Amino acid sequence: MASKQAPVTIEQLAAHLGVHKSTVSRAMDPARRHMISAELLQRVETAARELGWQPNRAAAALSTGKSRTVGVLLPDITNPVFPPILRGIEDALESEGYFALLANTARREDAVHQAVAQMRQQRVDGFLIASATRDDDWLRGLHKTGSAIVLVNRTDGRGELPAVLSDDLLAMRLAVEHLAGLGHRHIAHLAGPSVLSTGMTRRLGFEQALREQGLEPAGIAECEAYSIDAGVAAMSALLDAGGRRKTRPPFTAVVAANDLIALGALQVLKGRGIAVPEQLSLIGHNDMPLLDQISPPLSSIRIQHYEMGFRAARLLLEALQQTPGSSAATVLLRPTLIARASTQAPPA
Repeated sequence: MASKQAPVTIEQLAAHLGVHKSTVSRAMDPARRHMISAELLQRVETAARELGWQPNRAAAALSTGKSRTVGVLLPDITNPVFPPILRGIEDALESEGYFALLANTARREDAVHQAVAQMRQQRVDGFLIASATRDDDWLRGLHKTGSAIVLVNRTDGRGELPAVLSDDLLAMRLAVEHLAGLGHRHIAHLAGPSVLSTGMTRRLGFEQALREQGLEPAGIAECEAYSIDAGVAAMSALLDAGGRRKTRPPFTAVVAANDLIALGALQVLKGRGIAVPEQLSLIGHNDMPLLDQISPPLSSIRIQHYEMGFRAARLLLEALQQTPGSSAATVLLRPTLIARASTQAPPA
């Protein structure tokens, strides 16, 4: 059996180039590479690729106190919302020589606590967290340790931590205005979990948007999760409320808190023989991929997933370069309405 080749050291890379190891160190440090010429920088990068040199992050963390690693906590990597957010995070971090250490916290109840503990053992420089719920005790405790934290797509419910998220109030206004403009006066809502800031804010935004149109909710059902199964349960509950299972629903349109919920609702409506959009219009939120390929193509609210991840990572990098205790900031990204065939004027 062939022995495993030992990794190339920075000293070997420097000897190969005929330069001092401090020169190679500066070339590989995004914060110091401007100190050497572009020609020498190119030579170093080319040689590093040819020899297979990789930075020793553990050694760097011991010598500088910085690991140039950021912990990223996502609630469910199978949700199509999060891959483009993660891509934005990685692109922003990579441009500054940082690495994303990812944890998918949907595996079990204590996954968040275990992930945070392990990331702190790995001496991550900060955290990008998309798995926060409102008034999380563990998040409050992590904040008290002085860790740099930026929230993604959610808030902590108290405004204590910087966050980058889509404007959920505007999103619901766009959805309701679209339906009201088509002539709908009886609109229901499949709300997200109230323990999440997105679920609570979208519900409040839905109710506020209805009031602006002079309308009242025609029904609200809260989902236990952002999932197809939760959408199935909530849509069934709305249709069965008050023993109305065999009668016409008291609403002509439904706004879902996300696309997965909307897909679950669509499944129920087809099973009950309720035609979308001829009998009932349906609109989702997030505009995840392939919504234009289902039948009927789903109207949805498009949010800036990639930009959200990129801006959150940039916000964290800026915080890492500032003194502790800098003020929290919230960045709101503007959503847009994508109208497709699942919404039309209500039946006469």
